[in-house]
Amino acid sequence: MLPLSILDLSIVGEGETVADALASCVTLACTAEASGYARVWYAEHHNMAAVASSATAVLIAHVAAHTDHIRLGSAGIMLPNHPPLVVAEQFGTLASLHPGRIDLGLGRAPGTDQVTVRALRRDPAAAEDFPRDVLELQAFLGDESRVPGVEATPGKGTHVPITILGSSLFGAELAGLLGVPFGFASHFAPTHLCEAVALYRATFRPSQQQSEPYVLAGVNVIAADDADDAQRQFVQQRRARLRRFLLRPGVEVTDEQVDRILESPQGASVAAMLTHTAVGTGEMVAEQLAEFARFADADELVVCHQSPRVDDRLRSVELTAKAVGLRG
Repeated sequence: MLPLSILDLSIVGEGETVADALASCVTLACTAEASGYARVWYAEHHNMAAVASSATAVLIAHVAAHTDHIRLGSAGIMLPNHPPLVVAEQFGTLASLHPGRIDLGLGRAPGTDQVTVRALRRDPAAAEDFPRDVLELQAFLGDESRVPGVEATPGKGTHVPITILGSSLFGAELAGLLGVPFGFASHFAPTHLCEAVALYRATFRPSQQQSEPYVLAGVNVIAADDADDAQRQFVQQRRARLRRFLLRPGVEVTDEQVDRILESPQGASVAAMLTHTAVGTGEMVAEQLAEFARFADADELVVCHQSPRVDDRLRSVELTAKAVGLRG
């Protein structure tokens, strides 16, 4: 089996507080470390009541202080929201505190809506500068800055490894040209997975960081002791996702109504986000992950454990690791 990592969405569940969600991030990372996962990553999202990872670097620092050796990082930092120097200083600090354990995944999307983009004081057109900003950030973390007279302290010389993340051909080609790993967000945007991976491999140029192409592919997982229980959790997750993305806050609809909406064109687009999802017992999930890895032509899988309850997510982490043969 390929290396297995985790994308922790830092979900604030129903009846939970942000503090509860952040505590769960620590528990999940400790479980992942004991189970043999390669890394845990966190995503930068803003203005989402159900997501607690907006201050991604701060969360990484907190989790790193409560774990021993597992790699931790971002999937990703939305670079258009930040000056490259600030990101270099943040991740240079993390790398200095936790040598050899920090990854920097970078995305081009804002990770939020346009109103929040304005609240972040960022230019909506900043994404157009993404390639240049990546090079500037990479240099700040390297040995020679591209900005005369300005160096990142901490940051310079840490060589924090960068991964380009995306769900389109743009990110795939950029990652290939820069010679860095490429992570495809197939856990929620499956459409262009195979095309993007093929383009990345075709355009890859060896670099100081990476001599060979390296693909990470996202996939959802719900593993449970009982296959029927896993399917029930999957149905709950589909319903919760539709409520989150299509219904206004405070609107009450029954599960039956949600199921009917999922069959509509609008609902189908939400359901399609979970196209690549492994569901069942640990053994069933392991078989599905192996099949997905071949389909995606991936070198590493980044799994997103989607069980609605924290205890079920932790069990999914353990069952999956055992079934695929990870070692803590």
